[in-house]
Amino acid sequence: MSAADAQSRAVLDKAARENFPVAPFFLPRAWRGDLMAVYGFARLVDDIGDGDLANGGRDDAARLGLPAEAAADRVAMLDAFETDLRRVFDGAEDEIRHPLLRALRPTVRRCGLTPAPFLGLIEANRQDQQVRRYATYDDLLAYCELSANPVGRLVLGITGTATPERIRRSDEVCTALQIVEHLQDVAEDLGRDRIYLPAEDMKRFGVTETDLAAPTAGPQVRALVAFEATRTRDLLNEGTPLVGSVHGRLKLLLAGFVGGGRAALKAVADAGFDVLPGPPKATRISLLREVGSTLRREG
Repeated sequence: MSAADAQSRAVLDKAARENFPVAPFFLPRAWRGDLMAVYGFARLVDDIGDGDLANGGRDDAARLGLPAEAAADRVAMLDAFETDLRRVFDGAEDEIRHPLLRALRPTVRRCGLTPAPFLGLIEANRQDQQVRRYATYDDLLAYCELSANPVGRLVLGITGTATPERIRRSDEVCTALQIVEHLQDVAEDLGRDRIYLPAEDMKRFGVTETDLAAPTAGPQVRALVAFEATRTRDLLNEGTPLVGSVHGRLKLLLAGFVGGGRAALKAVADAGFDVLPGPPKATRISLLREVGSTLRREG
């Protein structure tokens, strides 16, 4: 298996662990390929930002033309990846270094995608290297504008369905999905010295960072997570009319995104809002029920 094939397989394995289907079988083959190309990009950027690259990042550093020691410098890796990304858009196809970006080029050309969403995802991961706490909910929303909303915009671009109203609804869905993930991953994020619970909310509920490091959540932490989950559910509901605005297999895909978010929120609630022992995960049955419910409401 080539290095590029191995990396593609790793991306597919991670896709299978998401809260929602990334490129399900029922979509047209061209859409599936394009969605996986975009997901591969987003996944790799996140792995660079989190320091989760295989072989300590040395293979990816070499692909990007960096010395092996640069693999430990996440900002340098992100900068080099952005430089390589720009080759995708400026016509320098023969100079593209990374195999995932070479795979992305046909999608960009076929779908007429612009650099902005891809650059937003890179910038979000740069921000992760510098900003590890968020003072307010609005600060968190601004982060999600970079870290999550570009993905929905790319889905609309790939499927040729982007309109201002759909983009607005998509942003609401994607931000909600990002915050759901943060709620599931409080303990994991704290292990990376990151907290995505707004400091103003932690203060309101009397939650300290020491409380978040406990093996199980106390009543204050549970109340805080319940508050954030309710607010996130409301945001997800605001974006749900996106599902009813499209037709056919795209409707089913978007219902999968929304249903995945709702099922994840239900898993958090079913855990009594105790997210500290590990991420509460939705069952397949719960996911299917939420997808079906979304389709019935938005049909």
